[in-house]
Amino acid sequence: MNSNVSKYVKDITAIEKMRAAGQKAARVLEMIEPYVKIGVSTDQLNTLCHDFIVDELKCTPAPLNYRGFPKSICTSLNQVVCHGIPNEKLLKDGDILNIDITVIHDGYHGDTSKMFLIGEKVPILARRLCKVAQEALYLGISMVKPGQDLKKIGQAIESYAEKNNYSSVREYCGHGIGTEFHEENFQVLHYDSPSIPSTILEPGLTFTIEPMINAGTKKVRLLQDKWTVVTKDRKPSAQWEHTILVTDQGAEILTLRSEEKI
Repeated sequence: MNSNVSKYVKDITAIEKMRAAGQKAARVLEMIEPYVKIGVSTDQLNTLCHDFIVDELKCTPAPLNYRGFPKSICTSLNQVVCHGIPNEKLLKDGDILNIDITVIHDGYHGDTSKMFLIGEKVPILARRLCKVAQEALYLGISMVKPGQDLKKIGQAIESYAEKNNYSSVREYCGHGIGTEFHEENFQVLHYDSPSIPSTILEPGLTFTIEPMINAGTKKVRLLQDKWTVVTKDRKPSAQWEHTILVTDQGAEILTLRSEEKI
């Protein structure tokens, strides 16, 4: 990871465009919520999100055809850690589902995801996992400020997960974001390692924090479709994501949803 991320600092015009893109991404998650229920397929959710992004928001769904990804959103169900491809399988009572939305508006990306609990029979372990994963995200966001070393955020997220007897995935991470979906050499790791160099935050940087927290082992496996990542022990995984702006005082959540109280 390149410790010099100054080249990714956004000017006022770019920040305003990032705000607009972030709020549009948040609106997709707010729109889709009533449709995420028992008996609906993730492919149906994909179609609803695609049409809303294109027709209502006048945006582009960033995942569609990105490096060959075939759909407009990612839907990661139960033991799927990330990059699940929407399909015809119907949601059932007790499932947990991550919906990951990225839109492009006026050339800039807004990227966010949340967990949905399906029906009334979601096991206590899965409910708690979703809650702890969201708390890990909020903990990371609370630490964002100018002068902060980015690796301390990853340390805190992993420590919080482990304190709750969970693990933090290492193979996938947050990233710098702007006109590019993933800014090169600007990674936001959600774990601790002596080999991680320092990256000092400064106002105007925009990036995602998106911890993937597993109920069991942190080890994951990539399926044959070359996209879907699952936990190696098949235990559930939960992820929440926001796009963050470093301000003079701390952090602004560009993808904040109206129901969130932080």
